[in-house]
Amino acid sequence: MSGADQTTHFGFRDVPLNDKQTLVNDVFHSVAQRYDLMNDLMSAGLHRLWKQLMINALDPSRGDTRFCLLDVAGGTGDIAFRAAQAAGPGFRATVCDINSDMLAVGRERAVAQHLDDRVSFVEGNAEALAFSNNTFDAYTIAFGIRNVPRIDCALSEAFRVLRPGSRFLCLEFSTVDVPGLDRIYDLFSFNVIPPLGRAVTGDAESYRYLVESIRQFPRPAAFADMIRSAGFSRVGWQSFSGGIVALHSGWRL
Repeated sequence: MSGADQTTHFGFRDVPLNDKQTLVNDVFHSVAQRYDLMNDLMSAGLHRLWKQLMINALDPSRGDTRFCLLDVAGGTGDIAFRAAQAAGPGFRATVCDINSDMLAVGRERAVAQHLDDRVSFVEGNAEALAFSNNTFDAYTIAFGIRNVPRIDCALSEAFRVLRPGSRFLCLEFSTVDVPGLDRIYDLFSFNVIPPLGRAVTGDAESYRYLVESIRQFPRPAAFADMIRSAGFSRVGWQSFSGGIVALHSGWRL
């Protein structure tokens, strides 16, 4: 079956598989300039804690030892900057994102934070990375993999570009597992976030999609199986904030 004949989810809608990337691109072109502000508002600042937990797990070298990070779907640079600030002088990060508007925001922020000599930005597709085999010491993706049309392709590419002994880390929204919190979370997600998106970015529908896309993402155990199928070992995850997010990990051995 060709890609044109297959369907996938775009939020709660079924769309042709080959159309999803264009639809996702339109979402992030629309919200790029206010993306980080909206993250603060939607999570009451908790996304900063979740990202710091990811950096703690990454634990980049603090010395002169070479450490090359690939951060995928991280256009505004948030994860790469945090990693650079935690690392030593041997650290370098490449941010790869398919969306040019998000990358433009990231490049501006890199200059403003005096990190443009340690963090570079490349436009590219997570499903077909333009990097050689065995290039990076770590791969991170935060709140981005659920927007990839072919998640299995992205995971296979992550495995390919990592060096043996390197780590894959994925921070993503997950399944709330605290009784009562799940209902509150749904009410907030569907009744507050889209209107908030309209007020801050002028775009409610993009945030409606982002909320819906969380509900379509595989549960942690199912996603862990996908990571294993890509070749990773010692696969596991940790849930935070009652299951709102999960940090998935795997090793390229």
